Amino acid sequence: MILKSLLDSDLYKFTQQNAVMQHFPFAKVRYEFINRGGTQFPSGFAEKLRNEVRAMENLKLTENEKNWLTEKCYFLSPLYIDFLEGYRYDSSEVGIIQKGGELQISIEGYWFRTILWEIPLMALISELYFSDTEPNTESSRIENNEIKFRTFHNNNIKFADFGTRRRFSFKIQDELVKGAKDFEINTNQPNFVGTSNVYLAFKYNVKPIGTHAHEWFMFHAAKYGFKMADHMAMENWVNTFRGDMGIALSDTFTTDAFLKTFDKKFAKLYDGVRQDSGCPFEFTDKIIMHYKKMGIDPQSKTIVFSDSLNPDLAVQIFKYCQGKIKCSFGIGTNLTNDVGHKALNMVIKMTHAKPEGEDWVYTIKLSDSKGKHLGPKEIIEHAKNTLNIH
Repeated sequence: MILKSLLDSDLYKFTQQNAVMQHFPFAKVRYEFINRGGTQFPSGFAEKLRNEVRAMENLKLTENEKNWLTEKCYFLSPLYIDFLEGYRYDSSEVGIIQKGGELQISIEGYWFRTILWEIPLMALISELYFSDTEPNTESSRIENNEIKFRTFHNNNIKFADFGTRRRFSFKIQDELVKGAKDFEINTNQPNFVGTSNVYLAFKYNVKPIGTHAHEWFMFHAAKYGFKMADHMAMENWVNTFRGDMGIALSDTFTTDAFLKTFDKKFAKLYDGVRQDSGCPFEFTDKIIMHYKKMGIDPQSKTIVFSDSLNPDLAVQIFKYCQGKIKCSFGIGTNLTNDVGHKALNMVIKMTHAKPEGEDWVYTIKLSDSKGKHLGPKEIIEHAKNTLNIH
């Protein structure tokens, strides 16, 4: 059994689950595995994955983990934490089929239940794949990690580990988080701000990092329509967390569409925004201009960059932001899967939603990078026309 804790997932899954339970307890959704890189999986892979998925039914929140969540994740409601204590994965919600080297995965059920599958499933796919195809290459990356830590240290850059989904293995991510914390203690400079992985945050007593993901906005489009999606997603988020979890994801239906909704109310309520596609430098200029237009000092706000980052790119972006706006960096694959082999290019995304009392509808994502658009072409074109995106 690879996964050892219910908390071995990213924080934004738990915060979203909390919000879904509050606002959409009867909603149902479907997710699908999207193999962007066309990876061919070895014979018998699906059966190994099914065994790991069934084993996940034994995971449960421990008393120590619950006490830690209550203290450190104070933004989660006590009702939700009690629910999480009783939560168990149900493997019947996941369908896994292999045809030759092609892997098909689907997830369906109530949103508040199925929302937790994405991250651990991707972590399992990655670790199982590399253990099958590169069984003897997992070695210590301590020296490589320290070079990266020193780059952040020397440039006074704040960074977090966002690497759970596509990690080479749990061991590699565990080693990374421990090393980052130890390096910070030894240098007495707080550049490492935390990890998205809640279990590793618990294990090493570092800050869990994250807010929400694209699916939060995608569902709101299914329920309220494309024009109201960003507005209602941000409104419901504020009504759930009351000022905490204040970094808004901007690119579900493009940043240009998002900024039409990101008025002075939201711009003041949220601490900043997250950049996850497109050009980070153009994005920075656009966000700074937007804040200035509303009379808000950009240096009082933060951009969290999280799109395909490495230390060198982070340094370039940091220097560009200096004196203009605060910034931080969530770095994923480059930290947890930099072992000499190409990481899997994959996602698991919501494809359909069924709001309470309504029919199933497609969900889509546009993004600031055209190659990251997801969904049927006709629905994407309808969304672009509705939002006046060209």
